[in-house]
Amino acid sequence: MLAMLSTRPFVRRWAGASALALALLGAGLPAAAADRPQPDLTRFYQQRPAWTACPGPDMPEDLQCAKVTVPLDYARPGAGTLDLALARYRATGPSHGSVVLNFGGPGGAGIPGLANEGRQFMDLTDGYDVVTFDPRGVGRSSPVSCGEGGVTLPAVPRQDTGTGQSQALFRQLRQVAEECARNSGPVLPHIGTVNASRDLDVIRQALGDDKLNYLGFSYGSRLGAVYAAQFPDQVGRLALDGVDTLTESSAEQGLAGAEGQQRALDDFLDWCTTDVGCPFGQDRRRAGDEVLRLVRSLDRDPVPTEFGASFTGQDLVGALAQGLYSKRSWPSLERALASLVEDGDTRRLLGFATSGVGLPHVRYGTDRTGPSREHERTDGTGASLDRDRTDRAGASPVRHREDGGLVDAADVPVDNLPAALMAINCADDPERPDAARLTEEMRTLRAAYDHASPVFGRYRLTQLLLCYGRPKGTDFIRERVKDVHTAKMLLVGTRGDPATPYRWTVETARRLGPSAVVLDNKGEGHTGYSSSLCVHHTVNDFLLYGTLPAGGGSCPADAPAAVGPEGTG
Repeated sequence: MLAMLSTRPFVRRWAGASALALALLGAGLPAAAADRPQPDLTRFYQQRPAWTACPGPDMPEDLQCAKVTVPLDYARPGAGTLDLALARYRATGPSHGSVVLNFGGPGGAGIPGLANEGRQFMDLTDGYDVVTFDPRGVGRSSPVSCGEGGVTLPAVPRQDTGTGQSQALFRQLRQVAEECARNSGPVLPHIGTVNASRDLDVIRQALGDDKLNYLGFSYGSRLGAVYAAQFPDQVGRLALDGVDTLTESSAEQGLAGAEGQQRALDDFLDWCTTDVGCPFGQDRRRAGDEVLRLVRSLDRDPVPTEFGASFTGQDLVGALAQGLYSKRSWPSLERALASLVEDGDTRRLLGFATSGVGLPHVRYGTDRTGPSREHERTDGTGASLDRDRTDRAGASPVRHREDGGLVDAADVPVDNLPAALMAINCADDPERPDAARLTEEMRTLRAAYDHASPVFGRYRLTQLLLCYGRPKGTDFIRERVKDVHTAKMLLVGTRGDPATPYRWTVETARRLGPSAVVLDNKGEGHTGYSSSLCVHHTVNDFLLYGTLPAGGGSCPADAPAAVGPEGTG
């Protein structure tokens, strides 16, 4: 799923003999490439992580950290390396190896996610070490950035504009791309899911596992599917929750996102208007009009914030988008909206900071028990709107190590998540329409997006602009991730998912082939593992014991408080 970015500034044992490693070298390559001699990756497949206590005062005492080294460029492994940060909770029962987690995004750092949400996965330690990692370009693993001062991603105009304004828009977009390239270091040309999947196989071998056992959320499902295509013989038990599309264009994804978020908003208003505290009143029909009126009013006349900036209608849309991911966030969202409507107070809405489109994450440098200690001002995509926070946090978003070593947690750029989200999605997207085609697409699609959601349409239409000025991405995912011959995989689709619609689960399962089995979750919210006890237990039973319901099975909708604490993601 191509998550949205701001239109504002944002600041266990060794591998076997060398022959085993050599046999893996061409596993993830197209057939024509695999016929050619491949670079020798043996040394990367002969690593043993050195596990130690995780650095940092907020890290759980029982969480261990390590690193593995991977090639910067798999085609030229001698041209440089990257270190990838790992973390694990050790198995408490007899261990059958490891299960690797990816929390989504793309751009979500795994280690702070596991540190803060690890209690959700403790059942899995009955049989596994529970492992996660910061993918290349993310977190402590050579983090990308778009610069210390932040960049401005311009919004799609509400109406058609003249040629001069369109040209200025595309000049600004190209400047954004150039700024990100200047500040991201050598990893940027080698970022993306195809390389992250190859990194995942190096991690599998370093953990001492013959097969990869894996649980991926949202974007993590894309990573899991690519791994299944590149390394089918190494697939163990793969569970994918909140399944991403492998085929739809960014325009199609944005439209699906607008439709899903509008459904989630409608469900929220159905709930809100039954409460006397709902800031939009108790008349359900009028409530929807009031939300749209509020968005447009704030776009015309933003309100000031305590940070000296302004809070616009598109900032409100971003906060709504985040607050609607989970029913458990609805009470907090209602109170935040009431503060805005009744008192002009934006602080609670500014607390809705996303980590992409996966499970809730907490970024490096934030408190383990909730949002940032400093109430960092963000839009609905995790993009910082508070330029001054960089200096207060003592972290420069342009620091990176030229030797590919891990950066300190304090030096992870504050804009790493949105910068990595753009970079990874663009690296995975082979489409690069020119300015003329983009202008025409925005003109022709504006009505369809507004029809899908008068609230979220314009916000989602901006998605079409994200990759302008960047190099063309790979076509591997759209062309080659299909008809995999692997062990059974469990794909979880949630009927009321606002970010990854249920039909994507069905379509991706059909594309992957008979190995993919669908679990139909009748609930609401983005992903099911953290919100549905039925999904939680079904996924755990599959990962721990290999058991699957006949035909994949289904799960009824749960009450909102099934698993885990109230979150903002």
